[in-house]
Amino acid sequence: MGKQSQWKSSTGFILASAGSAIGLGAMWKFPYMAGIYGGGAFLAMFLIFTIFVGLPLLIMEFTVGKMGRTYTTQIYSKLTGKKWLNIIGWNGNLAVFILFGFYSVIGGWIVIYIAYVLGQIAQLNSTMHLQDIRFEAIITNPWLTVIGQSVFILLTMIIVMLGVEKGLEKASKVMMPLLFIFLIIIVTKSLTLDGAINGLKFLLQPRVEDISGEGILFALGQSFFTLSLGTTGMITYASYASKEMTIKSSAIAIVLMNILVSVLAGLAIFPALNTFGYQPQEGPGLLFKVLPLVFSQMHMGSLFYLIFLVLFLFAALTSSISLLELNVSNFTKNDNSKRRKVALIASVLVFIISVPATLSFGILKDFKFGAGTIFDNMDFVVSNILMPLGALGTTLVVGQLLNKNALQQSFGKDRFKLFSLWYYLIKFVMPVVIVLVFILQLFN
Repeated sequence: MGKQSQWKSSTGFILASAGSAIGLGAMWKFPYMAGIYGGGAFLAMFLIFTIFVGLPLLIMEFTVGKMGRTYTTQIYSKLTGKKWLNIIGWNGNLAVFILFGFYSVIGGWIVIYIAYVLGQIAQLNSTMHLQDIRFEAIITNPWLTVIGQSVFILLTMIIVMLGVEKGLEKASKVMMPLLFIFLIIIVTKSLTLDGAINGLKFLLQPRVEDISGEGILFALGQSFFTLSLGTTGMITYASYASKEMTIKSSAIAIVLMNILVSVLAGLAIFPALNTFGYQPQEGPGLLFKVLPLVFSQMHMGSLFYLIFLVLFLFAALTSSISLLELNVSNFTKNDNSKRRKVALIASVLVFIISVPATLSFGILKDFKFGAGTIFDNMDFVVSNILMPLGALGTTLVVGQLLNKNALQQSFGKDRFKLFSLWYYLIKFVMPVVIVLVFILQLFN
């Protein structure tokens, strides 16, 4: 049995966890979900759910990881003595397996865009400009998308093979702050474009008439998705943290960064819509369609866009790494001699299940069932079923089976005055909220 991986610093843990949580959920998914479900109305609901549901649940998952300090398919039996409760961990394992496949589709798009812009900068195609990149032409090309996806999965696999304490922690300390800086630069430019004020109103002005039952469900699903709740991924990362880790402070920092990146991504996209003739309801390709046009308005836009894409790729990788890491840690059981073999097998399996999702924008676009395409169904199953189920199971374990005093002791120096309020939220309120969401989804 090998020694469990561990973060070297609290800052490294927070930034890596933030990278895991933020990733594509905030930067790619939030803008297009807000576009579909009413802009300011969706933002308001997302903020409410993230602060009053997401934050308490994130604190809960960090607490479980810190107390259990083992792989998630065994952590529930370790804490409660009941082996059958490990099904919660296996639910998380399934969620991240499917989610990695879903993420690899978008990660592949980023890889392809980087290749395109590199080619332009190297003048391999001197007649091409940023505004000439056609998103639809890329995602409907089966060979191109599968190759891009393969590269993304390969990068994730290599980093996971090395272990969380090598590379990822150091890179997070540099890349995450840089990502914030570049987002602010894009927002600044986007706000100077013609018609920016209309896009700004769409995102920031809540309109009651835009609130729908479906929008409420997806806003709650987005708060789960962007914080990686219910997958036990945050539990895994917390199990790597030192015993001195501050649970509450870390969770608050991650939630605030998540909200900030989501809002910045929205501010980067929506002010530019009117200028370039796009509608807010463009869907999954919104960010890929609009940002090249924003950068094309800048001096040395291609170079800056390339840097942004590399940072965007890193944000996607920090998320996919945590997804693959969870599967690896559950099957290696801290025996690092098996890490490379398990990472390889898991990556190959993810590639096999995710190729149909990649092709669902091209040759399989007319194959629809349930929530829509294969890609849509993978998103729905994870965000709206497996994640809430995992969160529900963990709230029941923490609220009904774990000792209140032991939970409070686990916070150490980070104990807080609102502990009892948090505990009773987890014990009584959160299970009801999650069950209600399932019932509403059934009727919806």
